Amino acid sequence: MSNTPPPPVVFQETPDIQALAAAINRSDAIRELSTNSATVDVLSMSAVPKLSANMHLQRERNFRLKASVPIIMGSGIDLGSNSQEFWFEVPEGMTQTLYHATHEQYSRNLDRAILPVDPSWMMEAIGLARLDPNTVISGPVTRTDGLIEVRTAVPSAVGTYQRVCFIEPTAGYITHLFLYSPNQRLVAKSFASEHEYFAEVDTVLPHQVKIELFPATGPPLALQLSVATYSINQLLSGDPQLFAMPATANRVDLMQLAGGPANLGNTVFGATAGTASPNYPVAGTSAWSAPTTTAAGTPSAYSASAPTGPPMRGIRYE
Repeated sequence: MSNTPPPPVVFQETPDIQALAAAINRSDAIRELSTNSATVDVLSMSAVPKLSANMHLQRERNFRLKASVPIIMGSGIDLGSNSQEFWFEVPEGMTQTLYHATHEQYSRNLDRAILPVDPSWMMEAIGLARLDPNTVISGPVTRTDGLIEVRTAVPSAVGTYQRVCFIEPTAGYITHLFLYSPNQRLVAKSFASEHEYFAEVDTVLPHQVKIELFPATGPPLALQLSVATYSINQLLSGDPQLFAMPATANRVDLMQLAGGPANLGNTVFGATAGTASPNYPVAGTSAWSAPTTTAAGTPSAYSASAPTGPPMRGIRYE
């Protein structure tokens, strides 16, 4: 938050990859994270008002984010994940529709899935990403804007993804994440800001995170999560079914939609079914409402099979 002191300095000089990993992986001390004081702005759906939200997570895959308009309880967004499956529930007309899949099935079909990542990826975006030195393809490189850039390989059943991390150079926490598919397409990115240091776990967490997903079909989804306060290693919920998928009557198996026509993606992401979004007619264009730059918006193209050399330097991304 704006009135919190900056995170403490951990690097007096440019760190090597082992030191970077040690600093970033301090977040391993957080096994549970919870808040009942969050808001969600769905930036890619301008007609949706700001939503009140609560978020709870538990390593490794338990995650729940519920967001709704305060005066219309029960009608909102529900993103969730547990060890077996994940789901997202959205309002469609006067009812709620639940989209779901198992992690195992979805991971084997990511190349044709309408969502490029599952909700558990949000755990990384909000400050719990790890850095394994054994997966590093390129870096660390100090960019001309001062951030440190590291590129890592992320194996999957459909090929090797690449994850690009931008890291704050003195306090050692991740600010930006970019995820590229095996065919070099940008599928997800996040930007975290307003970081706070939590001495009890020696870890830095952001109070604001922008997340953008680029499905293979349909318009991008962009949202901003703002968190006023965190509860660390204690869940602010007594619900024994907190990480259980809701028993919503109207449900759709995402594997039945994989590779489906673009209008299905439009339905899921809130555009009018069967029509292209007027603001984002091409998958992969930016859905953030007010980018700070109009530059390329991503690092240079990366190839998982043949790295393309040094990362692009000198452009600030948000």
